[in-house]
Amino acid sequence: MNAVGTGGRDIIRTAEGGFAPFDQYGRALPGLSWLKLNYDAEAVSGTYLLRFSEGATSLPHTHSALEEFIILEGELVDSDGTVFRKGDFVRFAPGTQHHSAAPHGCLMLVFLHGPNVEIGTDWGQKPPG
Repeated sequence: MNAVGTGGRDIIRTAEGGFAPFDQYGRALPGLSWLKLNYDAEAVSGTYLLRFSEGATSLPHTHSALEEFIILEGELVDSDGTVFRKGDFVRFAPGTQHHSAAPHGCLMLVFLHGPNVEIGTDWGQKPPG
């Protein structure tokens, strides 16, 4: 990622790459990568681009806070079968539990307002480590 900052303004040159393995749960998830735009790792909050490679899936998780995203490219299929398409703006309320898949790939802009908690076999188990 190439960040240019002058006069109180930051510009992140997203066209120059900078995507890294998506490791928000403490380990890289296959087929997911992200580009942190304005992200606070300590608060687990901020804005980032999230790329799902073809066939990639997210982990089942619970939203502890509001999460919003807009689909920029491709489609995302939620665990209840809802298909989110390019241009769709989606809002998940705190307490929502789900996972998503991108059969043909997807790029989205995410606005995360707090951590997600990985769902284990007992719906609510935090990830190890």
